[in-house]
Amino acid sequence: MAETVEVLVPGGKATAGPPLGPALGPLGINVKAVVDEINQKTAEFNGMQVPVTVTVDDKKNFTIEVGIPPTTALVMKEAGITKGSTEPGALVAGDLPLEAAVRIARMKFDGMLSYDLKSAVKE
Repeated sequence: MAETVEVLVPGGKATAGPPLGPALGPLGINVKAVVDEINQKTAEFNGMQVPVTVTVDDKKNFTIEVGIPPTTALVMKEAGITKGSTEPGALVAGDLPLEAAVRIARMKFDGMLSYDLKSAVKE
C-alpha cells in the first residue's frame, strides 16, 4: 500500500527538517534523495511556497508531484512585493498589470471554476 505525504515547501530550498523529515523518516526512504529531487523540480519557483506530493510504494520507491504555487504567491511575485499592505483597504501594496493576471489565470485555469479565460482573470 502506497503512503502519500503532502507538504508545502519553499521552491528550490527544501530541507530534511520539518515538514519533510518527520513525515518521510518513518517511511524508511532516503530523505536526502527526496529533498534533492524536490529542490531540482521546484527550482523555477524559487522564493515561493510550492505544494509537493511524495508517494512512497511498498518497495521504498518514491514519486514526486509538484503542484502550482498558491495564487497569492504568484500575485506577489508578479507584483514585485514581499508582503501585503500594512493597512488593508486604505493602503495599496502594489499594482498587478493585466498581462500578469492573464499569465496567472492560465497557470491556474485547470483548478478554477471558470469556463473561459476572461472569467478566470476576473476570478
